[in-house]
Amino acid sequence: MAGNMELAINGGRRAVQTDPGDIFRWPIITSEDEEAVLEVLRRRAMSGIDVTKELEQEFAAWHGMEYALGHSTGTAALQAAMWGCEVGIGDEIIAPSFTYWASALPALSLQATVIFAEVEPHSLCLDPNDIEHRISERTKAIMAVHLRAYPADMDPILEIARRHNVKVIEDFSQAHGTRYKGRLVGTMGDVGACSLMSGKSLACGEAGMLVTNNRRIWERAIVWGHKERTAASRWTGELDEKYITEPDLVGHEGYPWGGYKYRMHQLSSAVCRVQLRHYAERITEIDRAMTYFWDLLEGVPGIKAHRVAKDSGSSMGGWFGARGLYVPEELGGLDIDRYCEAVSAEGVACGRHTVGNLHLHPLFNTADIYGHGKPTRIANSERDVRQPEGSLPVTESLRRRVLSVPWFKHYDARIIEEHAAAFRKVSENVEEVARE
Repeated sequence: MAGNMELAINGGRRAVQTDPGDIFRWPIITSEDEEAVLEVLRRRAMSGIDVTKELEQEFAAWHGMEYALGHSTGTAALQAAMWGCEVGIGDEIIAPSFTYWASALPALSLQATVIFAEVEPHSLCLDPNDIEHRISERTKAIMAVHLRAYPADMDPILEIARRHNVKVIEDFSQAHGTRYKGRLVGTMGDVGACSLMSGKSLACGEAGMLVTNNRRIWERAIVWGHKERTAASRWTGELDEKYITEPDLVGHEGYPWGGYKYRMHQLSSAVCRVQLRHYAERITEIDRAMTYFWDLLEGVPGIKAHRVAKDSGSSMGGWFGARGLYVPEELGGLDIDRYCEAVSAEGVACGRHTVGNLHLHPLFNTADIYGHGKPTRIANSERDVRQPEGSLPVTESLRRRVLSVPWFKHYDARIIEEHAAAFRKVSENVEEVARE
């Protein structure tokens, strides 16, 4: 083999020759973002809530929701969503194991536990067919995670939840602007929660957001971690007001029920308002670039697109942390690490997906986090709900079947073509990859 077809890992010329410039740079920060932050700083309003409230109104309007509530992090928003759904001592939530830890771990702080379910190998999202048999009399909520911008299959999830009278929480931290059959994710369950940290597709700083049409959930989220907002709200009367408005000995209104302080920092709120104004335009360009990349790789052995069907009415909002599906059977069983090593040698950062399999982590099996004298996950359970190796075979297989691909932020045909060529080159010369 000679010329451009010789693999770089074996001494050939790399597929990627063009300087990518700013095609991967994110977030996009302009003078508009800087001026918004400076305005807050000049007013000494960093710990206020006026800018955050404006953002909440805009975020709620974008999603067509009644309520939005800014949080310090996505983790805080997810915990507040759980408590808003009255997840508490001895309760259970059902969640995918193939996700970031914050989708599930906050349940333990509420003295509840997590029952993990399988994900679909094509979507990497919660498998509706593996939910119902996991529901018990203790189940309070189903956590539907829209992973890597792919929407979970919400219709059957919602139908199962309604039938069993359990809540649905949507974690759309990785899917801002994603649509499921035309509907924005985060809007279909009882409550949605997301991260807005700087690495996300909607990048605002260190922050999170909760959205809901359920006033009781919104109120509970406020009293859980937003002390300065309790007395100023109109209450439905469903919560015990003495804990909210009764002055203490030094004249303060009632404290947060959980003792948490979860308000969003206003520097992040200011950035987020600007980012939101430009978000639709920016993710349209991301979609154009990522779609072109995957179209170039259509039919290439060993790698398949992690994307929704073009005629489904769904979308991949922002394509956060883009992933591909690795099919070793099409490449003679070549190990994913060796495949990624060869692709990386061609000038493309490639590695296998390293997040997931929460059900096997010691935190969910042996850790006594709060000093119960036994593993926290079963501290308040009447049964041992731990799930050993082999209990979720699809999930466990995905660490060798999901890999990172370029997450393009801009459209540049030449650069995208070179990056796609790296994968094609390796896949079509697999016998050379296996050569040591």
